[in-house]
Amino acid sequence: MDNKDAEKLFFIPFNTGGHWLLLVINPIREIVYYLDSLGNDWTTYPDMKVLIDTVLQAFRAQRDIQTSRRGANSITWIKVACPQQRNQIDCGYFMLRFMRDTLALGRLKIPTDYFDEFKCAFYTKDQVDEIKEEWCQFMIKLCN
Repeated sequence: MDNKDAEKLFFIPFNTGGHWLLLVINPIREIVYYLDSLGNDWTTYPDMKVLIDTVLQAFRAQRDIQTSRRGANSITWIKVACPQQRNQIDCGYFMLRFMRDTLALGRLKIPTDYFDEFKCAFYTKDQVDEIKEEWCQFMIKLCN
């Protein structure tokens, strides 16, 4: 956060205690993009929302941004319609795939209906296997 006035995205893989989802934060615009392969709303995880809102408020304070009482709650949460998992075990791979796809496009904004380049209702078995293979290759390189 050296250049705290530069607009950028921060990717936060978040585990709710049994489920992985992805939060992508633009702290300058105070936007939190919420990608959940189970389709839950962020209100399903109130502790997560409180934590992230607190982090953004601390970031705002660090930047010495004064806000009105109404502006103090100006953090925007955007639920992104993203591919949905068909089982209860692939959430981590979906989260990794969301992150990879978003980084590949290099954009500072995520559309509410995901990216046209990657839009689908579900990832195929091959798409999930592809991210599993990439993850395995990454971990092998990391351990060598």
